[in-house]
Amino acid sequence: MDAHTFRRRIGDDGLFTFDRPDHGQRGFPMRGEKKPPRAGRFSIMRSLWYRSNREAQDDFEAGRSITMPAQAVVPPLVQVLRRLAMALLVLAVTTLLVWLDRSGYNDNADGSVDFLDAAYYTTVTLSTTGYGDIAPVSDAARLTNIFIITPLRVLFLIILVGTTLEVLTERTRQQVRVHRWRSRMTDHVIVVGYGTKGRHAIETLLGQGVPIEKIVVVDSQQKAVDAASVDGLVAVLGDATRSRSLLKAEIQRAARVIIAPQRDDTATLVTLTARQLNKRAAIVVTVREDENVPLIKQSGADTVVTSSSSAGRLLGVSMASPQVADTLEDLMTRGSGLNLAERPVAQGEVGRSPRECADLVVAVVRRKRMLDYTDPECAQLQFGDRLITISREQPAV
Repeated sequence: MDAHTFRRRIGDDGLFTFDRPDHGQRGFPMRGEKKPPRAGRFSIMRSLWYRSNREAQDDFEAGRSITMPAQAVVPPLVQVLRRLAMALLVLAVTTLLVWLDRSGYNDNADGSVDFLDAAYYTTVTLSTTGYGDIAPVSDAARLTNIFIITPLRVLFLIILVGTTLEVLTERTRQQVRVHRWRSRMTDHVIVVGYGTKGRHAIETLLGQGVPIEKIVVVDSQQKAVDAASVDGLVAVLGDATRSRSLLKAEIQRAARVIIAPQRDDTATLVTLTARQLNKRAAIVVTVREDENVPLIKQSGADTVVTSSSSAGRLLGVSMASPQVADTLEDLMTRGSGLNLAERPVAQGEVGRSPRECADLVVAVVRRKRMLDYTDPECAQLQFGDRLITISREQPAV
């Protein structure tokens, strides 16, 4: 069911509701609606030579909206100076070769070749001018021209036109990078919104060991996309409420989706669109108001975090007991001392009590049920349990 089939109504209390047509199963396509195309895995040769017009158009549009991680950029003046230095080096090496073999050359003017004549011959030869007043006459000189000076001439020309070629091939390289990334991306994490909440969510994911190349940012603001690229992330510029933007992020193969926009209505629409395109991904959404949590869950979210109420509870705890608030902040900030994490039960822990584990176990997840550590049902750990633990950050060696 497409997210845009919902009609929004703003009430007097500032909250919003949606009128949804009754189609039964969630995610069932509406009449006349086409299923989103699936991105296949193509080789680089196929992407360059055997693409259809539609595939080429998709890659072109993706190349315009997908920003790959920023790479080290050499200033233009430095690039020009480097090419000039390489060209002068080629000139110097060729001049030296001609001068060392000067006896094999003939100058039509005076019959001898000095260092100035060698430099002159090198200049007109490498620039393919070739006046013919100085020519190799010995076999050694001619072999040197064939196997050494001719490759140097080609190298010299490549250096001269290198800047032009780089400009012409930059767009092609960008499209190839984007196509390779899209074809290889699977089981990744999509973060919608690169604001304060999105940045901290990514920092936590990186602290938990998620590779940075497995994280994709989707944002409608160019500044946010540029910031994500500078931070080493792949970013997609586009409206996440539209299927096309999420498909560019390869959402159909994503494992997790974090939705952290600025508005609750946007979060609902993005959740609907994401769930329509991927039925198996775990979707976590942040909203501002508690009243919108049921609507977000009905839209397809697995977990909903209310930012305003969570901040309010933390403020109340801070007033009652600042030490408890500091401990909670420590638990939520990975790498600052105490870490709150989920892990599978170890082989040696099966059959034991949660109190006998090396780290502090606060809850046990068994068959998708959350059990408190005091629950008699989890008195003995079983194979397949997952433990919610508190452990201390180990100092880096």
